[in-house]
Amino acid sequence: MSETDDARRVAELEADNVRLRRLLDMRDAPGELRHRLHSTTALMRSIIRKSARTRRDLDDYVAHLEDRLDAVMRAQTTADLRGNIELRRALTDELSHYAAEEGEDVRLSGPPVYFKPRAGQMFALAIHELAVNSVEHGVLGDAAGRLDVAWTVMCDDPKKTLTFTWNETADTSPDPAGRDGFGTEILTQALAYELKATTRLAFEPQGLTCSIRFALTERIGEVGPARVC
Repeated sequence: MSETDDARRVAELEADNVRLRRLLDMRDAPGELRHRLHSTTALMRSIIRKSARTRRDLDDYVAHLEDRLDAVMRAQTTADLRGNIELRRALTDELSHYAAEEGEDVRLSGPPVYFKPRAGQMFALAIHELAVNSVEHGVLGDAAGRLDVAWTVMCDDPKKTLTFTWNETADTSPDPAGRDGFGTEILTQALAYELKATTRLAFEPQGLTCSIRFALTERIGEVGPARVC
């Protein structure tokens, strides 16, 4: 093995040790482990079944399925390490996976929001579907333009409503995105079921705009200490 491989393996082992110590420190570690495993397994089974319904060749199906499972596992790794999934981190992790970094063409803005593991996994999957659509049809792919992602929390609202907006503005008209696939189902149906979210998708000539609204309840997450409601 090369020095790079050795260093990567050491880093993986260190991350495993951190996760193990955090889980063992919990008073109900076995129950927590069983719950996390059951929740993640159920989500992955759902992804596999629903991905199979999409009409595409085998290689394309496998590639999309692996990307979706990877997105869920990235979120799970973060939850294991930190106990929650921070919204901005979920965004930057997903964008980095497609070699997109925050800067002039990619703008992220919003308060610190920390999701509970299950809610965070589902929202990370929604972010993944938006990113994939943009890579295949929008500004993260061949269409030049800008991506603006912003989120707000209405602290004066008893429900602490979170509004998340993904807005693409292309310099040239991208190819039309598919509107009836698994990604649309995640954004409209799965988020409604898991988070009681309302999602609005607008497929405009200049790009996609997606707005997601839901109450930031105790079951779903909370606003960070820098923005106490």
